[in-house]
Amino acid sequence: MSILSASYCTPFAANARAALSAHSSQSTSSLVAPIRRRLSAPLAGGRRCPCLVLCSSKPSGTAELVEDKHPTAAAVAASSGSGSGSGSDGSHSRTFLDARSEEGSAFTPAGICRAHLLSGIRKETEAGRLPLNIARAMEELYENYRNAVFQSGNPRAKEVVLSNMAVALDRIFLGVQDHFVFPPYHKAIREPFDYYMFVQNYIRPLIDFRNSYVGNISRFHEMEQKLQQGHNIVLISNHQTEADPAVIALLLEATNPHIAENMNYVAGDRVVTDPLCKPFSMGRNLLCVYSKKHMNDDPELVEMKRRSNTKSLKEMALLLRGGSKIIWIAPSGGRDRPDPATRQWSPAPFEASAVDNMRRLVEHAGVPGHMYPLALLCYDIMPPPAQVEKEIGERRVISFHGTGLSVAPEISFDEIFAAREDPEEAKVAYTQALYDSVNQQYNVLKSAIHGKRGLETSIPTVSLSQPWL
Repeated sequence: MSILSASYCTPFAANARAALSAHSSQSTSSLVAPIRRRLSAPLAGGRRCPCLVLCSSKPSGTAELVEDKHPTAAAVAASSGSGSGSGSDGSHSRTFLDARSEEGSAFTPAGICRAHLLSGIRKETEAGRLPLNIARAMEELYENYRNAVFQSGNPRAKEVVLSNMAVALDRIFLGVQDHFVFPPYHKAIREPFDYYMFVQNYIRPLIDFRNSYVGNISRFHEMEQKLQQGHNIVLISNHQTEADPAVIALLLEATNPHIAENMNYVAGDRVVTDPLCKPFSMGRNLLCVYSKKHMNDDPELVEMKRRSNTKSLKEMALLLRGGSKIIWIAPSGGRDRPDPATRQWSPAPFEASAVDNMRRLVEHAGVPGHMYPLALLCYDIMPPPAQVEKEIGERRVISFHGTGLSVAPEISFDEIFAAREDPEEAKVAYTQALYDSVNQQYNVLKSAIHGKRGLETSIPTVSLSQPWL
């Protein structure tokens, strides 16, 4: 999202050749008492939870910025579609959408209250329709989302939280009842329920827009022109959080909505398996792959994962062949993590094999292609665990914070290759050139956001702006 509890990464080095070849050719009863106790307990600040939960942050004067196009009304409108995109016939329970206070007689933000939303979780758990672990995660999700939005300084925080969480809990519950299986290439579901706008409205209140920046906005306009001409665009990026796709879309929606809505993300398998995160993934265009870091978690599934990755790469080759596609990929193979000694964050090194495989796919597409280095800074919103974990449902702290996005001019492999005789050396040099550009842009964003230097941090190669102001 996504607020996605999975890694957007690149595990396909061993499968790229195949793609290129194809192109050429617990019981529920135990939950009742704990949830009843929680319903009467005060909200806990700074809690840790398994997904999409928002914890502590500084209050910020961004009230008018965290609202956009009346998110409450948008959330209600989006929820009017009953389909999930997974074959739902619209008959699923409306426990959360119909939540209302004793005084309320219709679905209005003012009529929803914390107790009724959380009692809906208890109701579905007692009925045996909601597993214990998911129910607990949903409850924590509500409480922590509430904390973060309230700390943002938004005067409509209560209304935003209640309306967004009613829809989020409804979608999560529907996903449990109506299991959605992601194909190798998943197109964002926009109707009858608009999952894309659902995520936009949900994540928007979590970004401190006054302390967020876009670097080289003119480059995104340049990309749109190339896409209109039938060219392909590949963004070689670092990867910080599950929320990367949502952050990108929110920072670009005012100036480059076509890119924001049509981006294709190479996504790890966890993004499409965690029950709390799947609804947020359904609103993105995803090329679903099994992460290299988790390929051997279960030896019996290794071969299946490899076959699945090959199918995804074939889909990518077909997409590129059609032209006018923009693809985001993180060749580090996983999320950035802080240095254990200094605790400082920086982009994780790129894998030369992943970069070269992507380059070859672009070159074999038969249409012009361009590879741009892109930097993201948003780890404060949803930092990953210190270590890579095997189990689904990792625990993490998430908060309201400023974010940053920057893109530099495309880097030509031919120019680097022409200066070297050894092809392998050229591949490494090309990867390093992309990484160095991402790292430079990242440091500018870091100085602007964490160093509080703002727009004055701009340098000749990275011009920062806030196009939403």
